[in-house]
Amino acid sequence: MDKAVIERNFSTNLNNNYSKISKYLEPSFEIFCEFDHVIYEINNCLIMQLNKASITLTNYLLERLLKLALIYNEAGIGPVQDLNDLDAVFREPNRKYGSIMLNESIKKCKEFELITDNEELILDKKVRDLLRNGFAHADSKKILKNIPDESKMYQGSLSNPNGELKEITLNTKINPTFQAIHMRDYATSNALPYYDFVFNLIGLIEKRLKEKSN
Repeated sequence: MDKAVIERNFSTNLNNNYSKISKYLEPSFEIFCEFDHVIYEINNCLIMQLNKASITLTNYLLERLLKLALIYNEAGIGPVQDLNDLDAVFREPNRKYGSIMLNESIKKCKEFELITDNEELILDKKVRDLLRNGFAHADSKKILKNIPDESKMYQGSLSNPNGELKEITLNTKINPTFQAIHMRDYATSNALPYYDFVFNLIGLIEKRLKEKSN
């Protein structure tokens, strides 16, 4: 592809999508300031309409958020006066929570009141099953499970464009070409709402950690 075409594509996407993404461009998180860089990457994905990439990075952001929430909940969020104690502060919380699976981190965050009942439900039933497992494992069956098994289509002929159309019924969930179309459409519809949910959850968990610390 010609460089000028790529430049025009960048410019068009920036102009079309900047207003939708602008509120995420300057995050002001204090406890989770380490997320600034991955947030920057997701913002760029959404501006450029790289929706599957955005979902994959948002999956990473969410899993890291829940693990860090548990680590800070145990280690505390206050300053460590002596840097020689820094390793000791984080060693055990990191051992306990640094490698746990998403379903366990969701349960633990609910147990420690870092997320609400409704947030737990969304994380477990929609995010973990559809967005996380579906895209992390490229599992179209999970992503497309709510689409009907049968879809009506019409078959025509390029050699006889004015000829009669034949109605056919296909399961578009098992054909790779149609799977790709469905997954692209699903990513387009869900990338920004999913990111918005996780972005806001960062702030909510920060607030809860601060309240518990006080």
